[in-house]
Amino acid sequence: MSTAISFARRCPPLATGLAALTLLLTQALSSPARAEPREFVIDPDHFGISFRVRHIGYADTLGLFLKASGRFVYDESTRTLQEGRVVVDTSSVFSNHTKRDNHLRDDDFLDAEAHPEAVFVAGSITLDENGTGMLPGSLRLLGKTRPVELAVRLNKAADYPFPLGLARYTLGISASTTLRRSDWGMDYAVANGLVGDEVHMRFEIEANRE
Repeated sequence: MSTAISFARRCPPLATGLAALTLLLTQALSSPARAEPREFVIDPDHFGISFRVRHIGYADTLGLFLKASGRFVYDESTRTLQEGRVVVDTSSVFSNHTKRDNHLRDDDFLDAEAHPEAVFVAGSITLDENGTGMLPGSLRLLGKTRPVELAVRLNKAADYPFPLGLARYTLGISASTTLRRSDWGMDYAVANGLVGDEVHMRFEIEANRE
């Protein structure tokens, strides 16, 4: 009888423990790594929010919100996006016209002094094989919360190419929706058709994994 076998027989608990540890290590090394839900923070330097609305029927007025922040949870293994929240600074509205921007901030429109934030809270969405889907959620604006739905497209998921040596795993997402501003009580100039009720929104997002 060899020394190793004799030792194992005299110390069965130790041998059993080593065998179990070996089995666990083998399974860990042979099993593929699984993705899990991770939190992503939207990069404020690569976050664009634009809008367009019809002006007296002639053409669309274009604008931006210059300040916003947000985060969400994404599970790559199931392509599920959830627990999203975006906060928009309403006073940051910009349409390249000072008088009009001041009007957009007053109580005819955004009432930015009384309601400094517009908040979108996302539900849950499982993207299809093309990385697209409809994301349900709610928007709080002017103190009222209403349901909204965004068309979402995942453009890219990969390590960011720079700065070199400091790669961050980043998602690139485009989203859009159309709102009726009167649903939130913003009905200035709707009845006479001077300013359109429908507001077309577009979001371009780069978000870094925490």
